[in-house]
Amino acid sequence: MVDDAPSALSHSLRHGAYRADVAATGAGLRALEHAGRRLTETWEAGVKPPLSAGLVLAPWPNRTRDGRFTFDGETHQLEITEPARNNASHGLVRRREWDVAERSDSSITHTIDIGGEQGWPFALRLTARHSLGDDGLTVTHTATNIGDRAAPFGMGVHSFVRAGDAPLDECTLRLSAGVRLPLDSERNLPSGGPVPVKGTDLDFAEARSLSGVWLDTPFSALVPDADGIARQYLTPPDSAATVLWTDANFPWVQVFTADPDHDQAYPDRGRALAIEPMTCPPDALNSGVGLIVLQPGETWTGQWGISA
Repeated sequence: MVDDAPSALSHSLRHGAYRADVAATGAGLRALEHAGRRLTETWEAGVKPPLSAGLVLAPWPNRTRDGRFTFDGETHQLEITEPARNNASHGLVRRREWDVAERSDSSITHTIDIGGEQGWPFALRLTARHSLGDDGLTVTHTATNIGDRAAPFGMGVHSFVRAGDAPLDECTLRLSAGVRLPLDSERNLPSGGPVPVKGTDLDFAEARSLSGVWLDTPFSALVPDADGIARQYLTPPDSAATVLWTDANFPWVQVFTADPDHDQAYPDRGRALAIEPMTCPPDALNSGVGLIVLQPGETWTGQWGISA
């Protein structure tokens, strides 16, 4: 449950029946609940989040092949942070301390500057604002090019959703996705272009049981509702769904199942589900798919959230 005690490591938010906790490390969503019912997986404050739970992944999400990419005719070599697969994984900011720029009872804004490190000469200022309202949690991200050269950019959030205390295998999943991007089994990198999911075992347009299902899949062609928002539903057998939504600036979601049978159990839960808003799929720094290019002084903004 959310701890309302003040902490330098994390910050508690409240509005109505909603409670949240946001960590300074990685601007990570450490906990979210509604009327005492958990909507996300959590972890102990001050401890490394399991499986990067809740953390911001920028200036690229997921994996970059061999940590190498070329932009504007110049080749860059990022630090290899996933040695077993020889990839640069999940960006630069998930393990860094973000600064608090603004704080209220129901919202907090973190900020961090990056640029000038190995393989990443591009100067960017990132912000993440977590805000609670009547409709739950809204997270607003910005990225501003504070340098003097064009900068590539992509981001994601490694958000784990939860439907109260219901075991994952008793829940159903509904996704508003039309395509998936195939990944190779050895390096989790794209092995082809997007393929339709309709009629396949990865078609979740209608709610399907998650019993025994394992996923580590980028989905796109998200179908928005009439308000322009795309929604994904994790539904337990005996109560309302946990809903993760994204605006049009997050056209991808990576769906990942933490699973003991794949040597990636979530502590004290075993199987757990991440639905990760992403601006682009894996290896976008090389493929260019969904890659954002920010000119000097330009700002990108995107939103996502979770509600009961």
